[in-house]
Amino acid sequence: MGGVVIDVNDLDGLAAFWSRLLERDITRREDDWISLGPDLALQRVSEPKTAKNRVHLDLVTDDFAAAVARATALGATPVGEMHEDLWQVWRDPEGNEFCVCVS
Repeated sequence: MGGVVIDVNDLDGLAAFWSRLLERDITRREDDWISLGPDLALQRVSEPKTAKNRVHLDLVTDDFAAAVARATALGATPVGEMHEDLWQVWRDPEGNEFCVCVS
């Protein structure tokens, strides 16, 4: 497998969000593409997000409170409550879902 690509409208804004959230540097930049390391990239698309993601990232952490505080500070929003005391769905600033999970 080569990696995961997230479709976004605001390429620079979402690259800043994901770069800070995941503590990853931008490793490649093109007009409509930004890579955050070898296995995650963002691709500019013209259409807005309209439905639930079919694929999402699970971000596993040893410090759930710190991870959700960081996500919130960067502009993410929770979707509902925590499930099974193990994971919670979140949305990035454009609505792309991801989960914060307790390790």
